[in-house]
Amino acid sequence: MFTDPEKVAGAVASSFGGARILVVGDLMLDRYLAGRVERISPEAPVPIVRVVRQSESPGGAGNVALNLAKLGLRVSAAGFIGPDSQGASVRRLLEESGIQHQAIVTCQRCPTTTKARVIGGHQQMLRLDIEDHSEIQGCERCELLRALTRELEAPCTVMLLSDYGKGVLDEQLCQLLIRKARATDTPIIVDPKGRDYGKYAGATLLSPNRAELALATGTSPEDLESLRREGERLRRKLKLEMLALTMSEHGITLFDASGVRHFPALAREVFDVSGAGDTVIATIAAAFAAGLDRTDAMRLANLAAGIVVGKVGTVAVTRVELLDAVNIDSVFEQAHKVASLETAMERVAGWRHKGERIVFTNGCFDLLHIGHVKLLDRAKREGSRLIVGLNSDSSVRRLKGPSRPIVPQADRARILAALSSVDLVVLFDEQTPLKLINALRPHVLVKGSDYRIDQIAGANEVRSWGGRVVLVPLVQGSSTSNILKEIGQVAGQPRLSKKPMRRRS
Repeated sequence: MFTDPEKVAGAVASSFGGARILVVGDLMLDRYLAGRVERISPEAPVPIVRVVRQSESPGGAGNVALNLAKLGLRVSAAGFIGPDSQGASVRRLLEESGIQHQAIVTCQRCPTTTKARVIGGHQQMLRLDIEDHSEIQGCERCELLRALTRELEAPCTVMLLSDYGKGVLDEQLCQLLIRKARATDTPIIVDPKGRDYGKYAGATLLSPNRAELALATGTSPEDLESLRREGERLRRKLKLEMLALTMSEHGITLFDASGVRHFPALAREVFDVSGAGDTVIATIAAAFAAGLDRTDAMRLANLAAGIVVGKVGTVAVTRVELLDAVNIDSVFEQAHKVASLETAMERVAGWRHKGERIVFTNGCFDLLHIGHVKLLDRAKREGSRLIVGLNSDSSVRRLKGPSRPIVPQADRARILAALSSVDLVVLFDEQTPLKLINALRPHVLVKGSDYRIDQIAGANEVRSWGGRVVLVPLVQGSSTSNILKEIGQVAGQPRLSKKPMRRRS
C-alpha cells in the first residue's frame, strides 16, 4: 500500500516528529445524547429516546485540532467562540487535549456554534443546531488578526484552514494567511466551503468533498467523471499545488502537476461519518509535517478515515490506533506481494501501461543475508518495479541437495515481500525461471557477478526484446553456505538436519 512503509510507520510512531500545526477556522461544540428507543411518544408520532449517555467534544476546526493532538502533534487553534457555557466548554476541551487556545477570540454578540445530536442505538435521529455568525464585529476580527500575528512569531510546520462557512475565514484573512505561508515555504492546507473558492487561491492543497466540489463548480455530485474534470480545472485556475477530492466510499482522488491518481477507500463497517472529513484533512497535514510524500499522505488519510467511521460520533483517531492500522496494513501488503504467475502477469500489464520499468531477478534466498539485500537494492535501482522469482522447496532440493532449504518457501516469500525494494514475489517449481521471464517480459534481468551472461537463464530472451542483462558485484564472504558452516561449528555438529525448518502451530 505505502511506497515507504517503514517511513510511514516511523512517522506515526514518533508522533509525526512533534511538529507544530496552526489550525484556523470555525470552532464549534459537538454534543451527543445517546440512548435507547423503546416506544413512540403519545404526544406525537415520534420515537422517545431514553438518554443513558451524554458527551461533548470540540467540533469543526476544533475537531481538526483534536485529531492532530491525538496523533501527537503540537497544535494551536484560532477562531471565534461565544460568551457562553458552550464556548467555555470548547476552551476547556481543547486545553485538556494540550491544544493552545490563546488565539481564540470571544465574540460578545454571537453564540458558540453548537450541534447537538440525538442518537438511538447506533442511529442518529435528530440534530439541533445553534448558530449566528452575523454579529461578528470588525474590532473582533482585528483582535483575531493580532492573535494570529502573535501565533506566527513562532514557526509552524503546516498551516491548516478549516472552513465551515461560519464567518471566520473571509477572503481577506484567507489571502493574508496564504501569503504569509508562502513567504516562509509553509504548506497551507484548506478544507473549503461555499461556492466561491477564489479566496483559497495559492494554497498548497485544497480538499473538498464530492458535494462541496459539485456546489463550487455547478456539477452533479453523482457525475464522478465531470467532478474529476472540474477538479483539475479548478486546481489550475487557483494555482494550487494539489487538490484532493474526498469521495467517501469511492476514496480520494489527487490532482497535481503529474496528473490524476485515485486512492480507493478501505472497506470498513460504517457507523457514523461525522468528522471523517476532519480526520482526513488532519492526517494529510500531519503526514506533510513529517515529510511523507503526497502518495503516502493520501493513503494514510484513507486508513485514518476507515478507523473513524467505525466509531459513533465525532471522535478523533489516536496515534496508537493509526499505528496499529499501519502495521496491520503493512502485513496485508506483504502478503499481497506474494502472487501466482497469473496475478503477476496482470499487475505487470498495469505497471507496463503506466510506463514503469520492470526488473527481474531470481534465486533461492534461503537464510536471507546482507549479500541478498544488497543485490535486491541494486536491482531495484535498475527500474521502478522489482519482481523476484523464488525457487520452490522442491526446486531448491534439486539444486542444493536434500538438506535444503532451511527455510520453507512460504516463509522465504514473506521475508522477501517485507523488503521495501521488492514489489512482487513469484514462486517457480522448474529448474530455471525461464517460464516466468518469458511470461513477464522484464526490461532488465539482474543476477550476481558469479555468473557469466551465457550461464544466465533468460538472458538471450530478454535481450531479444530489447532488454538488458545486468551483473551485480557480490558481497565477499556472504553466502548461505558460509552461514550454515558457521552455525555447524558453533553448535559442534558436522551438519544440520536434512529436513527444512517448519513453523510451529
